[in-house]
Amino acid sequence: MAESISKSHNVCVLLYHLVCPAKYRRKIFTDEVTKSLLLICFEITAKHEIKFIEIGTDADQMHFLIHGIPRMSPSGIVNIVKSITAWEIFRLYPEVKTMLWGGHIWSSGYYINTVGQHGREEVIKSYIENQGRVTEYKKIYSNQLRLF
Repeated sequence: MAESISKSHNVCVLLYHLVCPAKYRRKIFTDEVTKSLLLICFEITAKHEIKFIEIGTDADQMHFLIHGIPRMSPSGIVNIVKSITAWEIFRLYPEVKTMLWGGHIWSSGYYINTVGQHGREEVIKSYIENQGRVTEYKKIYSNQLRLF
C-alpha cells in the first residue's frame, strides 16, 4: 500500500495517472522545457498539496503519476497542473507559443485514471515508462512510494 497523507480529519491514498497532450501534438517538450516543467511541478507541490510521484514525456505529451488529497477533485488537479505549467512555460519559453497558434500549450482533452493500492501503481509506472518506446520516452522525475 502506498504512503498515505494524514490530515487532521482524514488519511488518504489517492493516486491518479494523468496524461496531457500538447496542443496539435507538437513536440514541444525538449530537454530544456522538461527541466523547467519539473521545477514548476515542484512549485505546484509546495503550494497546492499535489505530490508528483513520477513525471515523464515522449515529446508531444506529458505523463504524471500524482498523489492527491480528498478535497481536490481529479478535474481540479488537472486544472491546476495544466494552467500553472502552461503559464510558466510560456513565460520562460516564448518561442513555444509561436509553435502553438491559439495561445494554448495543452490540448483541451486529457486522460486521468485512478490507480489502485494493490500493486497497480507499479503497473501504471511501467506503462508510463514503456509508453514512449517508439517515440523516445524520457523519464524526468521519479519519487519512490513507501510501502507499509
